[in-house]
Amino acid sequence: MKMVTAIIKPFKLDDVREALAEVGVQGITVTEVKGFGRQKGHTELYRGAEYVVDFLPKMKIELAVSADLLEQVVEAITSVARTGKIGDGKIFVTDLEQAIRIRTGETGEEAL
Repeated sequence: MKMVTAIIKPFKLDDVREALAEVGVQGITVTEVKGFGRQKGHTELYRGAEYVVDFLPKMKIELAVSADLLEQVVEAITSVARTGKIGDGKIFVTDLEQAIRIRTGETGEEAL
């Protein structure tokens, strides 16, 4: 089992969710986050005053998948979230030792 964490632009969330559903992903967790990478924020003008926005709004998507579904999931996220501009985001894949469904007690891939 693998844990996939993707940081994407907010306006791409619905497209990514639809692409993941087509691949067969049954559940995801989404969190509104702020951060920066190479983008390093930007300058905005508000009521005549200029100020720097260091942290940009992003969406963090987390999902647990079986190892055989991993390539399809990564491809779905990458193809849909890519705009070709800086700040498109990142995908992190980590090993997932155990998953337990609280309601039924199912463990492993059965719990996904």
